[in-house]
Amino acid sequence: MKTLAVIALLGMGAAAGAAAMNYWQDSSTHGIAAAEASSEGREILYYRHPHNPSVTSPEPRQDEMGMDFIAIYAGGADAATPGTVSISPAVQQNMNVRIGSVARGDLVRQVETVGFVDYDESSLSHVHLRTQGWIEELSVRTRGERVEAGQLLFRLYSPELLNAQEELLHIVRRGGNAAPARERLRALGVGAAEITEIEQAGVPRRLVSVRADQGGVVEALNVREGMFVTPGTEVMTIADLSRVWVIADLFEYQVDAVSRGDVAQVQLPFRPGERLTGRVDYIYPSLSSPTRTVQVRLAFDNPGERLKPGMYADVYLAPRPLQGVLYLPAEAVIRTGRQDRVILALGEGRFQAREVQVGRRANGDLEIIEGLKEGERVVLSGHFLLDSEAAASAELARMNEAAEEGAGEEVWADGRLLAIDAESRQLHVDHAPIPQLGWPAMAMDFAAADDLELDGLHDDMAMRFRMREREEFVYEITAIEPLAHDH
Repeated sequence: MKTLAVIALLGMGAAAGAAAMNYWQDSSTHGIAAAEASSEGREILYYRHPHNPSVTSPEPRQDEMGMDFIAIYAGGADAATPGTVSISPAVQQNMNVRIGSVARGDLVRQVETVGFVDYDESSLSHVHLRTQGWIEELSVRTRGERVEAGQLLFRLYSPELLNAQEELLHIVRRGGNAAPARERLRALGVGAAEITEIEQAGVPRRLVSVRADQGGVVEALNVREGMFVTPGTEVMTIADLSRVWVIADLFEYQVDAVSRGDVAQVQLPFRPGERLTGRVDYIYPSLSSPTRTVQVRLAFDNPGERLKPGMYADVYLAPRPLQGVLYLPAEAVIRTGRQDRVILALGEGRFQAREVQVGRRANGDLEIIEGLKEGERVVLSGHFLLDSEAAASAELARMNEAAEEGAGEEVWADGRLLAIDAESRQLHVDHAPIPQLGWPAMAMDFAAADDLELDGLHDDMAMRFRMREREEFVYEITAIEPLAHDH
């Protein structure tokens, strides 16, 4: 039963064939592997082409290049454990198998991303008027122009301001209480120093000065000389560049690694090797739909104004480490989309596939949530080939189990009688797949049961037949029903 189950497994071997093209690298290694299998007394199941797993032979042979076929043998003590394979030391060396250990400790994570420099919004000053009028003597002519705190920006002609000045001077001349009139001028945006000058001069000013509340650069300029403006007009915006923000984008899986206050570094592409240090100032609460990223705001002092709004920067974040977690090198994990697994190194050339659940990634390591214990050894390289062999071993065990469950039972199947040997009572049959036994479609020999009448049977006859396992590895046909479409 096991022999036929192995034959059924050959179709599945084609899927692992592409990955196994370089599995065996020279004919001497193949000979060593086969010799070791025989010398250890393990059962050889069949021989496989060194470069094409779909080509097999029941006996030793060589391929068209003179290379020995590979002996595929039962795992001895490993056969009881599905998914376990044995590989000789010589083959392990040719496959460049490297082995590492599962460890427990602190995982230091580093997040690398990109960002862009932006203005510190808390340092932006917007210039608006509290009355309407006409701009005259505009001293700021271009966007990007630098201004100092208290510098004259422009002068304003406003009839409302003229009336408020005349009201103040009238009260002062009469010796009355001028405080309400002064407060009205301040409410309209006239500075205290200019109000004092107006009182001292004794005459109203036709043009009132508007000055910068802070120093910086003009980020936006929305007026020109002679324009009429109202309180709703944003005349200009002044930005202080002594401190800037860097807005960085993080993917969803990176966000939980970052906290407010974490150290951050930026490197400008045109200044290789130089990094500026700042901190995570704010993590925005929403996800950006188009990019599926979360924005993080970093605050940096900007001496010399080296960081200019609009620049791109490489961002490096150093979040707090994951403490006391189980982890292994990320290269050891085989990620298929449906599951993650590793190849355990059991010792003495034995390997086994095991499913694991992974967590967060830190540089070149992966957190292990479930499936492994501290100190277990796993394969770091060459594991894809071992995984293919382990999968084949597990499938073989499954098929053998299914076949053994069906041993002794009679099963009906469809097929075509290819040839009859009446003297030895052997029937050569090309049968369809037999799901009950886990068999694919194939041509094979069956014994004819003692009470099966052979008269009336002929070559190339379509039939439905009943079969059973008479003894181990021997199958006999107990009944035959010709199919109606047979000619």
